[in-house]
Amino acid sequence: MPENGRERRFVTEALARVEGEGAMHVTLRDGRVEDVRLRIYEPPRFFEAFLRGRQFTEVPDITARICGICPVAYQMSAVAAMEDACGVAVSPQIRALRRLLYCGEWIESHTLHVFMLHAPDFLGLQNAFEMAAEHREVVESALALKKAGNELVRVIGGREIHPINVRVGGFYRAPTRAELAPVARGLESALQFATIAPSFLSGLPIPEFEQEYEFVALSEPDTYAIEGGRLRSSGGLNIGPGEYPEHFVEEHVEHSTALHSHLRDGGSYLVGPLARYALSQDRLSPLASSAAAEAGLGDACRNPFQSIVVRAVEILYAVEEALRLIEAYEPPDPPAIEVEPCVGTGAGWTEAPRGLLWHQYAIDEQGSILDARIVPPTSQNQRRIEQDLRDSVQRFAELPDQELQVRCEQTIRNYDPCISCATHFLKLEVERR
Repeated sequence: MPENGRERRFVTEALARVEGEGAMHVTLRDGRVEDVRLRIYEPPRFFEAFLRGRQFTEVPDITARICGICPVAYQMSAVAAMEDACGVAVSPQIRALRRLLYCGEWIESHTLHVFMLHAPDFLGLQNAFEMAAEHREVVESALALKKAGNELVRVIGGREIHPINVRVGGFYRAPTRAELAPVARGLESALQFATIAPSFLSGLPIPEFEQEYEFVALSEPDTYAIEGGRLRSSGGLNIGPGEYPEHFVEEHVEHSTALHSHLRDGGSYLVGPLARYALSQDRLSPLASSAAAEAGLGDACRNPFQSIVVRAVEILYAVEEALRLIEAYEPPDPPAIEVEPCVGTGAGWTEAPRGLLWHQYAIDEQGSILDARIVPPTSQNQRRIEQDLRDSVQRFAELPDQELQVRCEQTIRNYDPCISCATHFLKLEVERR
């Protein structure tokens, strides 16, 4: 227990085994949170800078390299922005195939986070290997589920990591129905586990921690938004991709090389599973809606620690949606429309597993990129992560240091930010004075 005048300082100078480099600093004095900083110090990667001067046709392959876990999200947002700039619209068959590819990414990314990186926190375990020893069937089923998602991405995208089949206007090649048949069998085998996973996860010891959020997510009238839609917020926004800069601002903060996004009025907001669920849960499939109800989620979820359950509901939805799309699949012929460059600026967005991903490009008459801007989910959530971390530390300040450390880890991993792609990544050094 902290004594009057006593300071507790939690310092992580280097986050180990992460996709990126960062540190965390938390200071409490007299039992009150004095300072919280999620410091990202990885050197900037300059993707937007070296996109300038490249051909607009190169964007899907270049931006896919931004992330090895959600490359499809970068490709889909990029092609949407380029097609907007060139004033073209793809066929319903191409859009359906894009959505199917995106379902594969949702399945593999969410499953990796939920069962390999996040669930061990709630079970008091160090990693997925320890979890496999105590919950062997769960881990084996999760690996089979992830494999099904990987295979879906491979068959459509050409390979599991950094797909090579995506192009502006569609795909270089469309898979045949025969090629998708074994993928469907793998998804059908994984469906049973995906159906029960939300209830299993809702039974974990989830802390009570309700927060007030401004939810921001894409929305479509008749389906759960994945690869497109209009942006809606719980505060009343309803905008298209070209209007994004009018309502959202990125700014540099001294302790991070990752930009912090906020609403133009200065408020923070939340993107990702909780936001999607709150704004579109009535557009889930009946099976996914039933699983959400059985897991006790209600119409909206404001407890970030329950994001693990919402992700499981989205996995179930993605498996069902993939099976539906495969059943109705008509190979697009041709697999892509021809897109001629023209002078213009275009914007596009999609829902990456971690949340809204927005791209904007300006091109000239030869198709050379004049300017590029990319706003990823982690950038949009970083301010909100720090606020949750501050409130979480305050809420659980009376815990012993080791238990408070676990809460800090869980709080950050609730967001599945790109810098926290490995389990037990926070090794906090406690300084008391």
